[in-house]
Amino acid sequence: MPEEQAFCVFVKIMYDYGLRDLYRNNFEDLHCKFFQLEKLMQEQLPDLHSHFLDLNLEAHMYASQWFLTLFTAKFPLCMVFHIIDLLLCEGMNIIFHVALALLKTSKEDLLQADFEGALKFFRVQLPKRYRAEENARRLMEQACNIKVPTKKLKKYEREYQTMRESQLQQEDPMDRYKRENRRLQEASMRLEQENDDLAHELVTSKIALRNDLDQAEDKADVLNKELLLTKQKLVETEEEKRKQEEETAQLKEVFRKQLEKAESEIKKTTAIIAEYKQICSQLSTRLEKQQAASKDELEVVKGKVMACKHCSEIFSKEGTLKVPAVSTDNKGLETDDEKDALKKQLREMELELAQTKLQLVEAKCKIQELEHQRGALMNEIQAAKNSWFSKTLNSIKTATGTQAPPQPQPPVPPREGST
Repeated sequence: MPEEQAFCVFVKIMYDYGLRDLYRNNFEDLHCKFFQLEKLMQEQLPDLHSHFLDLNLEAHMYASQWFLTLFTAKFPLCMVFHIIDLLLCEGMNIIFHVALALLKTSKEDLLQADFEGALKFFRVQLPKRYRAEENARRLMEQACNIKVPTKKLKKYEREYQTMRESQLQQEDPMDRYKRENRRLQEASMRLEQENDDLAHELVTSKIALRNDLDQAEDKADVLNKELLLTKQKLVETEEEKRKQEEETAQLKEVFRKQLEKAESEIKKTTAIIAEYKQICSQLSTRLEKQQAASKDELEVVKGKVMACKHCSEIFSKEGTLKVPAVSTDNKGLETDDEKDALKKQLREMELELAQTKLQLVEAKCKIQELEHQRGALMNEIQAAKNSWFSKTLNSIKTATGTQAPPQPQPPVPPREGST
């Protein structure tokens, strides 16, 4: 059970069940309970009551803790829980039931004990008997079966009040006034002590409040200083943010110009590459045409050579040179002239073909070089965007308290393979 609920139950028992009255007016109500218990013993346990009278053993000597603490001082909790449950259901009269049940179950031992033995039995041996939960349960069953009429308790209460009034009347008025005066003095001293305690608590509270107030003022001064410093830092931060925004705008403008310049260079490079590709294509076409023309001319020459008797004897159809067995000087001279002319024409055609191939190779090398330059330029632009602009922009955003969203990366154009 939480502490708050336990305290509420305690207050309920003290006020609504009459337990608080046992502590008031010099324990008058408690002595009335003792008187009622002795009357019930005289009625239900006469031999034990007579034995207690012989021993001068009064109820307040053994039953005071039963009423004031609800059996919690000596008895085990397993028994106390049952008693408190019955108390909450039936009221304070259940204490008389439990007390009579304890006396009945211990009657034989108490009748054989003397004054000291009886007190020791109530203090030590009796609580030990009910450490077992089964014994406590049987005791509660026996207590519930004992009849304690409310009318008899009221009757015994009236008898006690009558007896107290007769005692007060028989008492000397001076003694009564002295006792009343002593009681009032004690109450006055108690009230003065409470007043002193309250005054001391008030002074202590004032001192504590003053200390708390001083600490709060010191803390407020510190917080004010921190607030001023924070405001100053905020102004400086805003100024720095403004400067960084201007720098960012300038950087954006510079980057935009560089990007435009790079794009224009890329466009120029692309145009040059396209132009070189076109030139190479034209050169390839021209070379193919020249090779076809040369082949046709060669076929014509070969046809003419084969048509000539003298030439056909010198060249075979496969183009190999035949050495005639018999040749005259004139024929030798004509054959050498024609041979030299054909060789010269062939060398010219080979030279032209080699020049065309050289131009084609140079064009290819130039195209590859332009491709490499274009790829290097794109890599430099990409690296500049990633390392310079992005890091600068992120540092600016971090300083101003906002994180810049990631910049989209421009796609890197694929490098064209060399043809």
